[in-house]
Amino acid sequence: MDLSLTSEQKMILQTASRLATEVLAPRAAELDASCGFPREGLQRLAEAGLMGILIPPALGGGGGDTLSFVLATEELAKACGSTALSYVTQIASEFTILVGGTAEQKARYLPAMCSGEKLGLLAATEPNSGSNSMVMEAFAERQNDHYVLNGTKNFITNGGEAAVNLVVVRTNKAPGPQSLSLFIVDRDTPGFTIGKRDVRMGFNGVSSSELIFQNCKVPADNLIGQEGAGAMTVMAAGGLSTLGAAAISIGLAQAALSASVNWAKERVIAGQPIGAYQGIQFLITEMSASVAAARALLYSAVYTRDTSPPGLSVASFQAKLFASEMAVDVTNKALQIHGGHGYSRELPLERYFRDARGVTLHFSPTEPLKELLGKVTLGLFP
Repeated sequence: MDLSLTSEQKMILQTASRLATEVLAPRAAELDASCGFPREGLQRLAEAGLMGILIPPALGGGGGDTLSFVLATEELAKACGSTALSYVTQIASEFTILVGGTAEQKARYLPAMCSGEKLGLLAATEPNSGSNSMVMEAFAERQNDHYVLNGTKNFITNGGEAAVNLVVVRTNKAPGPQSLSLFIVDRDTPGFTIGKRDVRMGFNGVSSSELIFQNCKVPADNLIGQEGAGAMTVMAAGGLSTLGAAAISIGLAQAALSASVNWAKERVIAGQPIGAYQGIQFLITEMSASVAAARALLYSAVYTRDTSPPGLSVASFQAKLFASEMAVDVTNKALQIHGGHGYSRELPLERYFRDARGVTLHFSPTEPLKELLGKVTLGLFP
């Protein structure tokens, strides 16, 4: 596995780092405190070519690779976790259309998404089922040249802001994922409304909302792929989401680690920097090793994804599981190193911790991932 970066990847990394420092970081605290949405930041990313990072140039994108995507995401997360979460959701939405959509759907939606004109989302989670496809309740019934959707989705990132809503629903009564289909629901579709915005512990600078469908008529042309193929299409893009989540976790943890190193050098207690104390040195060492291990696992997962046939992305799930739990531990240790200052909102440490905790619940929570990976390891899946 070659870990050296190409000139294109280096350029993307530099661009993302510059925008994170100049545009996202100065607004991150206010965005979090006001429960806003990073419209300006996302538009600046689009202008720099990052919003279409995985989409071919013919469709308005940059034609980049998966490593470029995770490199950019980590840089964004160092500055603003909320913007990074919205960004990953956007890229995953675009990629879902790219791998599963018709030529007409790609031409209709992807250029506008790459330019930042239209945001996207992927809605699977429901109030009574979480992301468990076995008990998903939202349903779509075919009627002539359209489908009628009924049901509710919740905890949907970019909800209320997205113009391109990718919605997973049942189209038959068969148990399991073979009954799931994926639709593009435009924001102005009659019967589609936005419910309450969630008030959350972290990621407060990006919307998370209910999506409500009441006799919502969606053109049959907005079905992505075939009926019953929704789970496979989402799975193809799902590995990308988990890689993005891992990159967010690593970015948050790296930001906390860097802040802790600086604090340990500058904070003087009893006549010497606190970094001179063995206890602080041990914490810094543990944090640094954990971040490095998570990053190596993520890069390995990227390589596996790019060199393997499409399908269940075990390496991506492993990277997400390890990185998200690692980030909670590292940001918690960073809080401890900063003492009372870290617990206060004068510094971003408590925001890093709140956002890191949220990643363990986004893009496949910890427990379902452990169950799935356990079954794979034991030969019980599929």
